[in-house]
Amino acid sequence: MTRLFAVSMVLLLLPTICMAETVVRYEQGQAWNLAKTKLMYTESHWTTSENSILKNRTVLYRCADGTPFARKEINYASSAFAPTFSFKDSRFNYQEGLRWQNGSPQVWYLRDGKSQEKLLKASSNLVADAGFDAFIKSRWPALIAAQTQSLDFALPSRLTSYGFNLQLINSLAYKSEPAHSFKLGLQSWLGFIAPNIEVIYGHNSKRLLRFKGLSNILNDQGEKPVQAIIEFPLQDKIVSMKEKQQAQAILLKSCQLN
Repeated sequence: MTRLFAVSMVLLLLPTICMAETVVRYEQGQAWNLAKTKLMYTESHWTTSENSILKNRTVLYRCADGTPFARKEINYASSAFAPTFSFKDSRFNYQEGLRWQNGSPQVWYLRDGKSQEKLLKASSNLVADAGFDAFIKSRWPALIAAQTQSLDFALPSRLTSYGFNLQLINSLAYKSEPAHSFKLGLQSWLGFIAPNIEVIYGHNSKRLLRFKGLSNILNDQGEKPVQAIIEFPLQDKIVSMKEKQQAQAILLKSCQLN
């Protein structure tokens, strides 16, 4: 009888054991001008994981007054480094992104009613958008050992990818937390005229804590990306799926960064 009871309990628990654990985490970054005198916008991130595997991400961008003006949806099913994503900025009705077509990555953009798209060469080092975070974490031991890592970063607005080098700058304390600073710079001669991107990651958490350089947000004239210092909290927090769904449905409006 005891054995039959034990078997019955195991059978009852099976649906619970097999059920995927879905967790939504939230954090908000603040994007300042390089002089750190003006808050230009905020970017709120909702990431969904199943059994600790990152599945998708929603990012909502708001002007300093709280007006939501842009949104990005990212799905990691096809690639962790070069995920499928779509970005929309309502200030200019501008859209861009990356999608996978029969195993090949395709970058695209839409502006003024005109669309452009192009297939890129798939490679193990191809990185796009928030896939940069996964790339850093995958190369973490080599990076903190000061071994330079190479990658191809996809830029939909230019319908191409560029070769970059990622390397350790130094180890430091950031807001009392042990951290590492990394530099992302172009491999070609364009690196002499293009500014580097610098990121700080927590040593223990491997979380992005600070970003400095060209952002993915255009200036108010729609001419070029703004340079920004984006600071993130030391920890994120768990929230409900409903909160993420609300961010996905919120109406975007136009506003001014400056």
